[in-house]
Amino acid sequence: MYASIDVGSNTVRMMIGNRERGRLVPHLYRRCITRLGGGLSSTEGLSEESMNRTLDALEGFALTIRESPVRAVRMVGTEALRRAINRTDFVERVARRTDLTLEIIPGPVEAELSAAGVLEALEPRPDVCLIIDIGGGSTELILVKQGAVQFRESYPLGVVRLCEEQPDAAGRTAAIGSVIGDFVQRLDCQGLKSLLMSGDCELVGTAGTVTTLAALDQQMVDYDWRRINNYRLSAATLHSQYRTLTPLSVAEREGLSGLEEGRGDLIMPGLEILLELTTISAHDAVRVSDFGLLEGVLLALVSSDSVAGTD
Repeated sequence: MYASIDVGSNTVRMMIGNRERGRLVPHLYRRCITRLGGGLSSTEGLSEESMNRTLDALEGFALTIRESPVRAVRMVGTEALRRAINRTDFVERVARRTDLTLEIIPGPVEAELSAAGVLEALEPRPDVCLIIDIGGGSTELILVKQGAVQFRESYPLGVVRLCEEQPDAAGRTAAIGSVIGDFVQRLDCQGLKSLLMSGDCELVGTAGTVTTLAALDQQMVDYDWRRINNYRLSAATLHSQYRTLTPLSVAEREGLSGLEEGRGDLIMPGLEILLELTTISAHDAVRVSDFGLLEGVLLALVSSDSVAGTD
């Protein structure tokens, strides 16, 4: 058995699993919204409160791992930690509290691992897809053709970041439109825009915003990743969800089946990113993958351990 931990800007997640008969089989999954990137300051870094919340969650994960027959562990950190000036201090505190090493991975590595995790869940796998990984601190956009990454970039469109820096919808719309416009322009410069706009291309969403919208559409009381993987959210559904959620308070949103506590404010910027991407790419749906970075990390860990075992 193997364990992976994803220390995200909004959520920390842990999976214990293995590869069986060529497929990833999760055996245990834990998650906790800690908002590590909440209140992130360019001069002071991560806040003491967000670090303590995250350290408490990671300590619990480490205890679970020690009590399980786990062969190897890999823990990765993403955008909030890449940006934080006090990231070294946090990494040291994680090591003291958990006896585990936190590896801060660069954006391109995050994109590669996320793509591997997402593709593991898709049946059938699309020949061409744009993977949309909306995190707390950034959004990764990864264009894949026949399993090979053609384009990958990390953009400063995380839902926590947008909520804090652009609290009004008009400001978020302008920021999102500018970044997505730049993305399409870069694709065009590299001769890849036609690949995105083609009928062969699917939009595939992963991470908390997209999986929450899929759970919300199914009025899911108890979250079940099996019902999330490969679920289709039509553009019409996304627009309907936006109209429904916009007038509600954060508390009212979190009272809806499928929308967990701690995501009532964050769901709006994530939904706005999805709507902009469906509009600009002229696609009428987003396929959902519950699998992503966490699963990609675990798959890479299993693969590297298998290779090491043959030496």
